[in-house]
Formats: sequence, structure tokens, C-alpha cells
Amino acid sequence: MFTLSAIMNMQSHMFSTYPLICFLFLSSFVYGQLDYKYYDTTCPNLIKIVRNGVWSAISNDTRMPASLLRLHFHDCFVNGCDGSILLDDTSTFTGEKNAFPNRNSARGYEVIDAIKANVEKACPSTVSCTDILTLAAREAIYLTRGPFWSVCLGRRDSLTASQNAANDQLPSPFEPLVNITAKFVSKGLNVKDVVVLSGAHTLGFAQCSTFKRRLFDFDGSGNPDPTLDSSLLGSLRSVCPNQKDSDSNLAPLDAVTINRFDNVYFKNLMNNSGLLESDQALMIDNTTAALVSNFSKYPYLFSKEFAASMVKLINIGVLTGQNGEIRKNCRVVN
Repeated sequence: MFTLSAIMNMQSHMFSTYPLICFLFLSSFVYGQLDYKYYDTTCPNLIKIVRNGVWSAISNDTRMPASLLRLHFHDCFVNGCDGSILLDDTSTFTGEKNAFPNRNSARGYEVIDAIKANVEKACPSTVSCTDILTLAAREAIYLTRGPFWSVCLGRRDSLTASQNAANDQLPSPFEPLVNITAKFVSKGLNVKDVVVLSGAHTLGFAQCSTFKRRLFDFDGSGNPDPTLDSSLLGSLRSVCPNQKDSDSNLAPLDAVTINRFDNVYFKNLMNNSGLLESDQALMIDNTTAALVSNFSKYPYLFSKEFAASMVKLINIGVLTGQNGEIRKNCRVVN
């Protein structure tokens, strides 16, 4: 990883040269209320506080970059980027934390809590939990040698959350590619975004339960997935033996460069070494397979496109103006 001082210097340069392009991605109404400089006067040290919090978290847990990015993705994909995934259940709603895609797998809540506490000390009741999560995901990826993208700020936090919405709207690794693509399209994204954002699986781990059927009983045949590389099959079977108590064991989504954001994920797909069924499915469709091939060859292209897709993702369904609130505690509505 880069040193923290190097990150700060590089980001300062990028902020000074990066074009202000909020208007390309947002409606005129939302654009008028989101701004790269939204907190410059009300919370001038925000970026530094978030960056230091993420750096500290990564130093203690190398899995955290993937966890923060996944937490952010799962927030934005359910009724927009509104911090709803951070809310605990209440007597009036059942939230998203225990939805099937998040239960016992979504991580990083305590990192956002810690950053929020420090932000509140510096700038009380000023910065939304949603903006903190959005910035934390960006910092986490950049600190693992991933791309940097500018973030328009001024999002507000939701007043509720929905377990049913999370179950319905989040893509599943068990779904066919056409279903996953349809869910992306419903959020204003496209098939290229499906491939690009799947590249986030260059980081992180998956529980055996999410891919075990590929190892032992693919499509009820009693045989493994024929598209899975045989050497990878052997190593995964050692991590995930065919028994119930192995379901929560972990395997890296990219076993080659586990803690580094790069394009090796796509090289793995080209070699039939994608971990999840939904990953390897990108090689079945001609359009997605061509994108995978390009990204496997050109790492800069993947980084560029990942940043562009993230800018689209982070502006899905944002709350601004008088909508929502600025939570004091990310886990509860004020």
C-alpha cells in the first residue's frame, strides 16, 4: 500500500486537476444541491478524518477495503445511496442488515461508526452517514492501489430501511447473468457496469456457501461445475469440504493478488478461475466476455472504467435538500 502522506499528496493533485462533472450524472435539481466543495466551510477536515479512519481500519484488517466497498454497493443498490443499510431494526421497520445478502456477511459497520464519531466531534450534525460511507469506500479502494474518483457531496440519510427491498433488489451470486443485468439496468446502470463493478471481486473473500454447489453438485448433477478450473476445484474442496460446518469458511475471490486492487480478477475469468458462478458467467455472453477480455489485457482501462462506473453508482437515488436527515448516530434515526 501507499504511505498515507503519499496518498494525501496524490489526492490533492487529483482534486486540483479533475474536472467538475457532477452535472453529467445528476439531474439539474440534485446537481444544484450536491457539490465537491459541499463541506469545505462547514467541515473542512472531513476528507482527512475519513481517510485516517479507513487507513486505521485497513491496518487492523486487510479485508476491510472489500468490506467497505461491498457495504457501500449494498446501500446504493437498495432504494439508492441513503445510508439505509446502516440502520438497526426498530419497532416500526425491519432493516437491511439481516436481509439474506447481508446477514452474517456485511461488514464494516463499526468502521463507519468510528469515523462518524470523529466527524461529529469536529463538525456536529453536519455530515451525513451516507457521505461518510461513500467517501470511505473511495478511500479504501485507493489505498489498495485502486483508482480514485471525485465525489459530489451533500447526500442526506434515509429515515427508514427495508429488509424486503434488500432481498428483492440486491443481485445474487446464484442468479443468471440476465437477471443480474436487469437489476443493474433498473438502477440506471448498463451491461458494461455489470462487468466493471464485478471487477471489485479483485478484493475480498466469499463464504463457501456462496459457491459450494459448484464444487460438488452443480445443477443437481452430483458433479462439479465443468467450467471450473480443475486445480482451483481441488484447492477449493480442501477449504470447503462437502459438509454443513464448512459453509462459513472463506476463500479469496482473487487468490492471486488477494489484497491488491488490479485486473487479475479478469485474467482469472479468462482461465476459468472465477470463484462465484455469477463471476464465471461473464464469460458465457459474447458482450460481457469481450469486456472481460479487454480488461484482462489493459489494467489502466479497467481502472478508468471502474472509476466512471462508481461515479454512476454513488449518485443512485440520493436524498438532498429537505429530504431525509443528517443522522447523529448512523445506526438510528434522530
